[in-house]
Amino acid sequence: MTISMTGLPAFLLYFCVGFALIAGFAVAYLRLTAHDEIALIRNGNLSAAIAFGGNVVGFSVPLEKAIEQASSIPDLVIWAVIAMLIQFGAYGFARIVIPELSRKIEEDRIPSAAMLAVIAIVSGTLAAASMTE
Repeated sequence: MTISMTGLPAFLLYFCVGFALIAGFAVAYLRLTAHDEIALIRNGNLSAAIAFGGNVVGFSVPLEKAIEQASSIPDLVIWAVIAMLIQFGAYGFARIVIPELSRKIEEDRIPSAAMLAVIAIVSGTLAAASMTE
């Protein structure tokens, strides 16, 4: 059995760019929300963790698909930005569907956070499935 490492540079490049895109999404998402999710999570607020985690997963799913089919780093970044915009739209939709969403997350109301996470993940999986070559 021979192990080839010829793909390692491309792997490292796409992995690092993907990680940076997830970090960029997380920063943008945290600024978009009206509540301080990181402080809430540090204080043991499960709702904030569920909401934030669901949104990161909702972005990561289409990012994975974009990495899989990207022809270049710029191509990947374009699809990642589209996925980000879809997630931000999903968050806006969730704020309409769940009145006073930020207050409910601050109050650690798990059903509201779970619904936000579901909306984010469904949006992400739909976005990933819609990405065609």
